[in-house]
Amino acid sequence: MVFDFCGTKLNLNSPQIMGVLNITPDSFSDGGQFNHLDKALQQAQAMIAAGASIIDVGGESTRPGAVKVSEQDELARVLPVIEKLRQCSDIIISIDTSKPEVMRQAVAAGANLINDINALRSEGALELVAELSVPVCLMHMQNKPETMQKKPDYDDVVEEVNAFFLERLSACKEAGIKADRIILDPGFGFGKTLQHNLLLLKNLASFKKFNLPILAGLSRKSMFAEIVNKPVDQRLYASLSAALIAVSNGAAIVRVHDVEQTADMLKVYNAVRQVNSRC
Repeated sequence: MVFDFCGTKLNLNSPQIMGVLNITPDSFSDGGQFNHLDKALQQAQAMIAAGASIIDVGGESTRPGAVKVSEQDELARVLPVIEKLRQCSDIIISIDTSKPEVMRQAVAAGANLINDINALRSEGALELVAELSVPVCLMHMQNKPETMQKKPDYDDVVEEVNAFFLERLSACKEAGIKADRIILDPGFGFGKTLQHNLLLLKNLASFKKFNLPILAGLSRKSMFAEIVNKPVDQRLYASLSAALIAVSNGAAIVRVHDVEQTADMLKVYNAVRQVNSRC
């Protein structure tokens, strides 16, 4: 599976790494660390050197209860980073946003993937992505970031996420967005309990029926606090375990904070998977 990111092609037959670059003061894991342009660029270059194939730039935290950010503030945060990163690198740049105008200006600045936790449900988003002809990642989320973790409820979380993807893919087709430009993300931690997250991870392969790349964003999530009882900066090993399960169950892209360690894990995974059966 070779995916075309606006002219930059990426072989998804081997799992790829999306490095998280939050230009925010309040993201749950790295809020405030990369607010300055030089620090953001240094972090992006470090993740590229460590093995990231995609850098996901976000200007608004989507953690539960996060404060909403205005369109202008979000643009002021992400555009300088995207512009400078594009000047010095041909890395695939993803813009993590649900706002159509941020999508438009980010793509004009050099982004070649839209990563939307709202799955293009904002007014005008479907039409804009069809107009831009840019790849998009559609994520499942129950409710909104400010309310998503207030008693999330499903009869069957795997079936309901599958049904959501089917509906959004139909909406994309109607809007003129080609299927070969779509990535699917089940939205770990977005309106899900620990049980929901574990069921999605265990049954991730069920989403392969759409014949589209699957993205898994599990890095440092609060679900691990319930399992290993450790704070966010001590969830590396839990995150690596979950990423390994995700790629084993069909994830083509893993979205992570700890790129170097994830890259080492994937090197071992790929070595075992590709070894000749006879010596």
